[in-house]
Parts: sequence; C-alpha cells; structure tokens
Amino acid sequence: MRIGADSATMAFPNVRLETIAARLNALRAPDSATPPAVSVVIPVNAKGDLRNVLRVLSDLAAYTGSHTVEVVLVVNNFADDQPPAEIDEFNRLGARVVAVPSVRKPGEAVGFTARIHGVRAAASPHVVLLDADCRVPDATALLDWYVEQFQKGAAAAYTHVAYYEFSDAVSIRVRFLLHHASRWIKRTVLRTPTTRGSNYGVRRETILDLYEQGLLADEMNVGPAFRRLAGRVAYSGDRRLTVYTSGRMFRPGWRRVAPYFVYRLKYNLRVLPVRAGVAGRTGRERDPERRYDEHNRPMRT
Repeated sequence: MRIGADSATMAFPNVRLETIAARLNALRAPDSATPPAVSVVIPVNAKGDLRNVLRVLSDLAAYTGSHTVEVVLVVNNFADDQPPAEIDEFNRLGARVVAVPSVRKPGEAVGFTARIHGVRAAASPHVVLLDADCRVPDATALLDWYVEQFQKGAAAAYTHVAYYEFSDAVSIRVRFLLHHASRWIKRTVLRTPTTRGSNYGVRRETILDLYEQGLLADEMNVGPAFRRLAGRVAYSGDRRLTVYTSGRMFRPGWRRVAPYFVYRLKYNLRVLPVRAGVAGRTGRERDPERRYDEHNRPMRT
C-alpha cells in the first residue's frame, strides 16, 4: 500500500469479502462475557457508503495484533420500510450492525449522532471512531496504539489525518495546507485537541456521560470537553498511524477557499467552548441530507 502525504490517488488491495468475514470473526472476543479490547464504530450512510465501507473493513481485517477487536456499523439514512439488503451482508462479514432509519437530532452533526448510537451498542469500554470512507494503511499499528493509550490512562486519543481520492488541483492542495496548519495551531499553540470524526478514540462511558449532559454535538467539541472534564487526550503524528479520509467532496476553485475558512472560523468560535446546550449553538438544524452522484461525490439537496 503506497503511503505519502495527502494523496490524490493511493494503491489499496482489492476487497475480498471472504477474507474480511474470516478475519473480523476471528478478531472478536472468544465469548460474549469477555469484552473486546476495542470497538471500532463506523457510521454508514445508506445513500452513499454501503460500498465504500467495504474498503475500510478490508483494512481493519488486516489487523494482526494481539488484541480482540469488534466492528460496529451504524447503518442510517434509509426509509423505515426499506432497510438496505447490505445489512445482512455486513452481519455475515462479522460486524455488529445497528440499523437506524434516521439519526438526525436538532443541532447535532449527523455523523456524530450516528456514532453515539454505535458507542451505545459497543461491547468494549474503549471505542475508536472512523468514517465509512476512511482508509487505514496500518490497522495493526493504529489499533495497538489506541489500546496502549487507553491502558496508560488516556481519556481520549487521536492521530494524524490526511486525504486521498481528491481532484489534484492547486486550490485544493492549498485548502489542505491551510487546514493542517490551522489544526497544528489549535493543537500545539492553543492546546486544543483537534478530534475529528474520521479518526479518534474515547472511553465509552465518558463520551456517553458528556453527551447526556448536552456538552457534545460534534466531533469538534469532543477533544476540548474531554481535556477539560475527563482527563488526558493523547495525540500522535506518527505517519504509520495516519488515517486517510476521502477528499472527494472538495471541488477545485480559488473562490471556494476564503469562504470555507471564514465559515470554519465562525463554526469553531461557536462550538469549541465547553458548555452545556452546545447543540443549540451549532446552527446545524438546516444541514441538508447528503446524497451522492454517479461519481460517488456528495451533493447538497
């Protein structure tokens, strides 16, 4: 598997369903009374990620460490009377499936709310959260690092995130450069953990407790809330632990750069402060339903 910095294209192995099934079933705890060392929770948007998630499942199935692992898929965004047929396939592959037609709640990021459903269903006291369109080049190094941080007492942890599968335009690479620079400033200068949905880990009971207190509505406020109220938040920039997230939603164009960062700055100012009732400050009530076009790119409706 070829790994670099943000990569427009990456070489990944072909997905083999029989291999995924054999490995994911083997990785789970030997009996229901023994919790796995870690649960990996992945939201799956039924309108676009039912196929995408097979690639990250293939990555996770390559784990060869000594810890037990379960995978929880939260399939959502489908009609009440039309559950995706893929749910049965995911169960056969060895994943635990939570099917929720709609996870939307006022003011909460849809992906984050879906993760909460998966965290509630997780059997492990320690949870790693990924996205359906993520790629994990070294699942063994990543999951072993997360387990090690939890064993050392971390309340939450996260590693570097880069991009793949994007239009290789200069304007997009500049956006990525600015994005990484702003995350570095927040993490290093402002001492604000920059957790994001495509790659972080938490203590299960803690995130559920903070969520019930109304302190969480987005991945962005997970890190600050944990650091202030729960304990140490660990970070690693080791490139072996990099998780890649799809950049297919980014469209080329210089006119998109400044508005995007103005929006992100305003959103940060609303969401980062640790306070109850944060869902009432995000402005996400008007978030559109995400659908995908024939090229598997998100489009707004």
